[in-house]
Formats: sequence, structure tokens, C-alpha cells
Amino acid sequence: MPNMHTPEGAIHLLQTAVSAFLAILFLQSGIDKIVDRRGNIEWLKGHFAKSPLAGIVPAMVTAITILEIAAGALSAIGCVVIIFGRDPTLAFYGAVISAIAIVALFFGQRMAKDYAGASVLVPYFLLALAAIYLLAQY
Repeated sequence: MPNMHTPEGAIHLLQTAVSAFLAILFLQSGIDKIVDRRGNIEWLKGHFAKSPLAGIVPAMVTAITILEIAAGALSAIGCVVIIFGRDPTLAFYGAVISAIAIVALFFGQRMAKDYAGASVLVPYFLLALAAIYLLAQY
């Protein structure tokens, strides 16, 4: 592990922290959608009832679940690889998929006219963009 009081050490620490954060965020959310799929679909059917997306809620849940599990798994494995192998490549791809997942969630919230819910996603999106930049650093 590099000295944390150097630019390289600080980047290493930031890469580890952002990868761990994205792993927790997306693995928890994706696993919840698997464990309680029926509950999630029922709630989302109501949420999207008056939107153009009302008829495709189960397909949307499947797609976002796949994105979230992929983002979380790549971020988690990438975090371990950063710690032990100092290679941020997997975590970088986890951050890219995280950003895609957040854009998909943002689209859904806007289509449902849940503007408050959409606004909550903005900090997560900014974090994903920062993660992409940080994880591109070797």
C-alpha cells in the first residue's frame, strides 16, 4: 500500500472508497430487487401507472436489476483488486455501469413525474462521474 500522504496514495484511497461505496449501493439495491421482486414490481406498477412506461414495469425491473448487480459486483471485485493488485480496471467498468444505471433510474423517475425522486439521484450520478475519472487514473 502506498504512503497515503502522497498524491498516488490519496488516489489509491479515493479509488478504494468510491468503489466500496458503489459496491454497497448497487449490490444492496439489486439484491433487494431479487429477494423482493414481487413487492418491487407491485410498488413500481403504482408508481408508473400514469406514465408511458406503465405496461413494461416487469421488464424495467429486470433490466435495472441486471445493471445494478453488474455495477455492484464489478465495483466490489474491483475494490478488492485495487487494494491487493493496484489495478482499477474492473472498478472503472463498475463505475461506468453505475452511471448507466443511474441514468436509467433518472429516466424512469422523470417519466413518472417524480421530480423529487429524480433529484435525489443527482448526487449519486455526480459520484459515479467522479468515480469514472478517479478510476481512470493509474
